[in-house]
Parts: sequence; C-alpha cells; structure tokens
Amino acid sequence: MPHVRALTRGDRRRNERLTRLRSIVRREFAVVAVDLASAKQAAVVADHDSRVLGRRMFSGDAWVIDDILDWAGPVAAKAGFAGVVLGCEPTGHRWKPLLDRARARGVELVCVNPMLVHRGREEEDFTRDRSDFKDATIIAKRVAELRCYVPYVLEGHWCRLRHLGARRADQLVAAGSARQRLRDLLECAWPAVLSTASKPLDTLTWRVAMAVSTDPARIMAMGFDAFAAAVRDELPRWGGSRRNLRILRAIFDAARTPGGVATEQAAACERAAYALDDWHHALGQLADVEARMIEVLDTLELSTLVTTITGLSVVGAAAILAETGDPARFDCARTWVKHAGLCPRANESGNFHGITTVSRRGRPGLRTAAWRAIWGALTHNPVYTARYTHLTTRETNPLRPGQARTALAAALLRQLFVVVTRRVAWDPAVAAGTTKEVAPQAA
Repeated sequence: MPHVRALTRGDRRRNERLTRLRSIVRREFAVVAVDLASAKQAAVVADHDSRVLGRRMFSGDAWVIDDILDWAGPVAAKAGFAGVVLGCEPTGHRWKPLLDRARARGVELVCVNPMLVHRGREEEDFTRDRSDFKDATIIAKRVAELRCYVPYVLEGHWCRLRHLGARRADQLVAAGSARQRLRDLLECAWPAVLSTASKPLDTLTWRVAMAVSTDPARIMAMGFDAFAAAVRDELPRWGGSRRNLRILRAIFDAARTPGGVATEQAAACERAAYALDDWHHALGQLADVEARMIEVLDTLELSTLVTTITGLSVVGAAAILAETGDPARFDCARTWVKHAGLCPRANESGNFHGITTVSRRGRPGLRTAAWRAIWGALTHNPVYTARYTHLTTRETNPLRPGQARTALAAALLRQLFVVVTRRVAWDPAVAAGTTKEVAPQAA
C-alpha cells in the first residue's frame, strides 16, 4: 500500500500563489505580452495556448502602453475574450510605466522572469533564435502557464529607502574604485609612502597628508614644519582634529627617497591627487545618503528595533531593507531568505544525496547587504560568534569560513524579518535556540 503524505507547507503556499495568479490571469482574458525596449515595443495578443491573435510594433518608449492597450482590446474582443491581462519582462525601469498606466485603466500586469524567457527561446524550436516578436510570444506563453508573478509596488518611505539604497551602492563602488586607484598609482610613483603606516589608506592622518600633496618633491620643498601645519589646517575638512606626528615624520622621510618609476612620478602623482579627491567626494556623498537612510528608518520607527540585534548597525539594516521594501509582503522569514538566494538548494534523488549549496537565485543586492552586515555582527554578537565557531569546528560536516558566514547571513535575515514584521526586540536566547519564548512587544 503506498505511503500517503500530507501536503507540505511549500505545497500549500504554491497552491495559494497559483490560485492568486489564476484570479488575475483569467481564462476568459487574452494575454497581451510586450517585449520592452528603449525606442520600440513589440506587442503580441495571444490566447492561453499561446496562439498569436495579433502582433504589432509600436514606436516610442514604454509610455506608448496606452496605444498598445487601445489596439489589443478590439483584437481580444474579436477572438471572443472578455478582456486582457498584460505581461512583460521587468526590464530596467521600463515595466513601471506599464504598471502605472495599466492599473489606471483597470488592467492587471504580471511579470515574467527574464531567465524563463531566455530558456524559452531554445524550448520553442530547439534553437537560440531571438527576435522581438518571438520574445513577446514566449512571455505570453509563460503568463498563460502562470509562470509569472505580480510585481511589488514601492510606495512612500519604502520607495525612498529603495532609491537611497541604490544611491549608496553606487557611492560604495565609486569610493572603492577611487581608493584602489590611489593605491595603484602610489605603488607605481611613490611606493615608500605606503609603508609609513600599518594601514595607510585607513589612517586619517595619512589621507589628510596626501590631500596636502601627493607629490614627494613638493612636500620636501615645503619643509616639515610647513607640511605639518598644512596637515593641521586640512584636518577639519576630513572630520579630524588631531595629527599623528609620527606618521607625518615617516611621510616626510619617505619623500626623501620615494622610489618608484621616476619617469612617471610627476604625472602619476598628479593623477593620484585626482583619485584622492574622487575618494573624498564619494565618502562625503556616502555619509550623506546613509544619514538620509537612517532618517527614513527613524520615520518608520525601526531604528531602535533593528539595533537590538547586537552588532547590526542602523545603516546595515537600512541597506538590507532598501533591497526588499517592507518585509511584511513576504509569507514568512524563509521566503525572505529565498528572495536573497541564501536558501539551501536540495541536491538529492532516490538514494543519492549530493552536496547542498545555497541557491544564488534571488536578489544579489540583498545577498550582498546581508553578507556585509554579518561581518560586523560576528565581531560584536556573542550568539553569532558561538554559532560560527560551532559550524566551523563541529566533527560532522564542518563548514568553511565563507560557508559559515553565509549560513549566519541567512539567520540574520530570518531574525531581522521577525523583528521588523512583529515589532519585537531581538532576543539572544531565542536566537541561540535556548528558549522558544517570544520577546515582549516593543514600545
């Protein structure tokens, strides 16, 4: 007699999601699929067997969606459909005009993951042939199969936080690029100055000294007293108040014997000064955008709650929340982790049990934000430190350091989900698994 098993939680949630999608992609509605581009939009009207009822190319950006719907409505009605549902790939920001105008007209929009469209090309005729109308037809087929999703609409403070998070990510890249460029140039033109402190680029006195001049010849011409005075005058612009005279003396001595490629020294040092200016500007912009993100979390009354997680800063939490919006839109904490691509990926069949890895299918920015946050938390959070030690030293299946940090990043997301959605303070006992009591409601 076969062994009958009850439906799992995953089965039930999948069934619920399909029911919600079927209420939108109704069988009496034709599918209008649009392959979005910058200057022209390929539109296809199809039935639920992906038979094309009409197709047309529209010139213009995504805001021509009103013209597309005006054309698609009569085509669908002629084929006996009561209305239309709109589908597209979420290409850049171009899907947002479609969502705005479609809902204003009472038409629902669903999106298809670009990976499904990419794989659907070969599935259609066993080739990788690509064209705008073929892609639109594949989108229509995926919508009819309910292999789509309803896009999340950002509003209010969550919308602002998303854009501030994107701005912060840009400035992190700019700051990191300028910093590395500065090091590369000095390694070529003035390598001796990089040995004047244990971590020169992290030392405020060193950076202020380079802001005075990246040219060793100019520093020597100034003399030590004038050089030290110039550094003192420059300090307030960098947010400092005290100089390290030992480092200044080492920089001045390094200017006597700079080393490096003599033929490029003057030009490379001049360019290094530009790189330092770029770095300083990016750091200023980064501080500004992080202050604005903290302001948004204060408005949402989340700043105090998220920092109950020991080792997690307000900025770190804001960077995570900026990638997802309100976590309450997810069914549970595990769904949030899956959205980040940090959930375990099963690799088993029958008696075979392979190595389990994380899926990496999700939002890369969220995965990066959680990864960065766990580094600070590991240093200051005894629960995470103990867990990290256990995962890396256990006798059975010990994890490598990177794997352990990934597991802790997923745990951080699950715990942050509960803190934000339930408005409760983080409880180290619950996080450590020593009790199942729920923390009291936060004020």
